[in-house]
Amino acid sequence: MFTGIIQAIGTITRIEPKGGDCRLTVATGKLPFADVQLGDSIAVNGVCLTAIELGDRFFAADVSRETLSRTTLGEAKAGTHVNLELALLPTTRLGGHLVSGHVDGVGTVVDERSEARSVRFTIETPAGLAKYIAEKGSICVDGISLTVNEVNGNRFGINIVPHTLAETTLGETGVGQRVNLEVDILARYLERLLLGDRAAESGPAITEELLKNTGFIS
Repeated sequence: MFTGIIQAIGTITRIEPKGGDCRLTVATGKLPFADVQLGDSIAVNGVCLTAIELGDRFFAADVSRETLSRTTLGEAKAGTHVNLELALLPTTRLGGHLVSGHVDGVGTVVDERSEARSVRFTIETPAGLAKYIAEKGSICVDGISLTVNEVNGNRFGINIVPHTLAETTLGETGVGQRVNLEVDILARYLERLLLGDRAAESGPAITEELLKNTGFIS
């Protein structure tokens, strides 16, 4: 688990194909690295990866075909900057929100504008994720815990303060860029809980009939 509070900006230095998937080598920048061990989890742009090799200010991790197809790591190149966060400890301040490092989908930045000293981004999500995103709720964008400012259909807005712009890759992000999205973990589990015994059935999950039966709509 992670908090969505980025600790460093790293750089992908090598991508080595491995029979359909690949191995990434990442330079860790200022990431506090002294106590990292083989097998530890490290979030890379919001994707939980396992360190299989450690060196002087770098680590390597294998990335599965599933991860390559469902996150922006499938588009990464040597030289790509990435947000890094070590897995949380029981003593870690939970400054963001609980983040699993399991990306739900890829969104696209469709608008960027200055707002005083901050920058306001509008991000378009895959249609299937829109139901999980709520105004003033939490969203994880490229591993960064952020507050949703407004929602309009399958688009949502986020306000990025100067510190976050300086300390994450959002300072390099512009219109057209694709970003990893992880919705609030509670929203995912709530959907399954609402299904009750129907969770084992195939077919559409949340329907109007189910919402009426559970009292969410009249």
